[in-house]
Amino acid sequence: MEELKLKEFLPDEYLTLDDFLAEAYPADIADFIMRLEEEEQEYLFREKLSLPQLAEIISHLDYETQHYLANLLSDQDISDILSQMYSDDAVDFLGSMPVGKVKNILNLMRDQKASELQRLLGYDDESAGGLMTTEYLAFYSDLTAAEVLEKLRKISPEAEMIYYIYVISRTKELLGVLSVRQLLAAQPDIQLKDLMTEHVIKVEIDLDQEEVAHIFAKYDLLAVPVVNKKNQLMGIITVDDAIDVIEDEATEDIYKMAATADIDTGRLLASIKKRLPWLLLLLVGDLLSGSVIKSFEESLQTIVALAFFIPVLMDMGGNVGTQSLTVVVRGLATGDLHHSRFFRHLWQEVRLGIIMALILGATISVVAYFWQGNPSLGIVVGVSMFITLLAAIIAGTSIPFIIDFLGADPAVAAGPFITTLIDISGLFIYFTMANLLMEKLI
Repeated sequence: MEELKLKEFLPDEYLTLDDFLAEAYPADIADFIMRLEEEEQEYLFREKLSLPQLAEIISHLDYETQHYLANLLSDQDISDILSQMYSDDAVDFLGSMPVGKVKNILNLMRDQKASELQRLLGYDDESAGGLMTTEYLAFYSDLTAAEVLEKLRKISPEAEMIYYIYVISRTKELLGVLSVRQLLAAQPDIQLKDLMTEHVIKVEIDLDQEEVAHIFAKYDLLAVPVVNKKNQLMGIITVDDAIDVIEDEATEDIYKMAATADIDTGRLLASIKKRLPWLLLLLVGDLLSGSVIKSFEESLQTIVALAFFIPVLMDMGGNVGTQSLTVVVRGLATGDLHHSRFFRHLWQEVRLGIIMALILGATISVVAYFWQGNPSLGIVVGVSMFITLLAAIIAGTSIPFIIDFLGADPAVAAGPFITTLIDISGLFIYFTMANLLMEKLI
């Protein structure tokens, strides 16, 4: 009965569930599983998928599904699955489990594999050490090409990355790198030290994962070696993990720019706890905007037409500020912008802002004049628009630079926060201009 229910979710090219599970890629099976209810997932995990299949699929599952699977399986089954997984994926799976369960599982595993995973678990999740795998190809520099090729025939199936071969000293110091293609084309008796490239692009074990992803993007690498302070080879990071980091960081920035948090399917209270604090902070900002209007209540009562243009000024200021901020946040995230280029970029944005503010300010000034028949009102609205937009561009450009310089994520300045700040300043500018020209407005 359960299998009949699942058939309706299968891709069209598969007639039966068994065909799909036997022929589909692990990533496709994982996508299929994550669309199912927990009861249907349990049926697949217990009745249809073998431990070797689970070992291939787990790394493609999201955290919630991994956590659910860990609770379904016995410690012994999880131990068997981990022994068939690459070390970096195994550590990620262990990260979805309680500490007590992790200890029990490691006790059931072979000493070498358990100690390896224990060591990887000790690194920060968002560092190069937390991303790396210990399945790589490394040989001593005095070995010949023929000797290495013979060893490769025996051990390459166990390595996650077989495109690069790392050359090390007897003390495990990283000396160089070469590709498998170089090795195949080399003379059999040539030693690796005469064949390798000595200039190796590498990362230290405590480097932030976002910086690691930048290195992959900059140099178009398939793998990067990870070394400690003594330049000893500790592991490698593969491009698939770097892509995951880029996706995770981009997703995190998008959520921060919207002042929200990630999707928590089925966990109402958790979602509220993540989103409500941001909204409460924004509520305070909105109340400040209201207090600005309150402080100029007399002007507003005298010239009711001033109220017509409040939404226009607030919205345009927020829009322009968000445009500038998005450019900076993106530039800082990709490395295209740096603190040393702050004043140059600010000047570029200000020049652009002056032209846009002049055009938009003149446009709204003409509209205000013909709509209300009051040239002074047109001047107030137009000048206020000009100053507000210019201030928005300066704020949208400067604030993320400042936040990044202080060591925080500049994305937290984005979206609703910059809009609220510009709303407050725009209202203050608008009503200050109105007070200065009050006699001509009446």
